[in-house]
Amino acid sequence: MSDYVVQDNAAEHRFELIVDGEVGALASYRERDGALVIMHTETAPEMRGRGLAGELARQTLDQLRDRGSRVVPSCPFFSHYIAEHPEYADLVAR
Repeated sequence: MSDYVVQDNAAEHRFELIVDGEVGALASYRERDGALVIMHTETAPEMRGRGLAGELARQTLDQLRDRGSRVVPSCPFFSHYIAEHPEYADLVAR
């Protein structure tokens, strides 16, 4: 999966996982009280079943860690991902 790149499209308020030049998955967010609130995760219908949402979550959380940012996983997928990957629990805003 490391061939996929996640970029922060700040103008659209979303992280995008790029697959062959196209957005394969995205996570929309908004900023609140110094944290990024992940609102929604979506995978392109034709790309489902390839683990893209998990890769999106991993790379997004790694980028947030590198920035020193906190996250509020309002999106059920991100909330579940963090619960299953406790190495990211320290990023959750309290």
